[in-house]
Amino acid sequence: MELGSIVQFLENKAILVTGATGFLAKIFVEKVLRVQPNLKKLYLLVRAADAKSATYRLQNEILGKDLFKLLKEKWGSNLNSLISEKVTVVPGDISIEDLGLKDSVLREEMLNQIDAIINLAATTNFDERYDVALGINTFGAKHVMSFAKKCVRLKVLVHVSTG
Repeated sequence: MELGSIVQFLENKAILVTGATGFLAKIFVEKVLRVQPNLKKLYLLVRAADAKSATYRLQNEILGKDLFKLLKEKWGSNLNSLISEKVTVVPGDISIEDLGLKDSVLREEMLNQIDAIINLAATTNFDERYDVALGINTFGAKHVMSFAKKCVRLKVLVHVSTG
């Protein structure tokens, strides 16, 4: 698939990105917002207990990074309105069934809107405790797949893994 067709595919699509505070996810989010501002919505799943904590992580661990400098230059003072219109931060945890989503209204919205899921959530600590790594990297992928099966508009699920 060529870049042009990917950009075209993303137009008017709702995308769930898991592991949104991770290295690859930040790059993906910045690139999508920069090349396809006509996407419908980016749902960014952030491991957090509540919306306030998730929003804090969005601002400090994603949008506040130098990576977003080009986007800030391109959009200037309109960047905040782009983010508020196109990005929904989702507190959750892939190691829990239903991605740990506590907000049932948001969950239903996502199940009815998501066209694509990009699963970038993982622990990349190769010295991780076995139970933690199993919960995130194995059961997490299973939970993402289970959630994907419930998404009525889903066209693609992309799973990224180190091995």
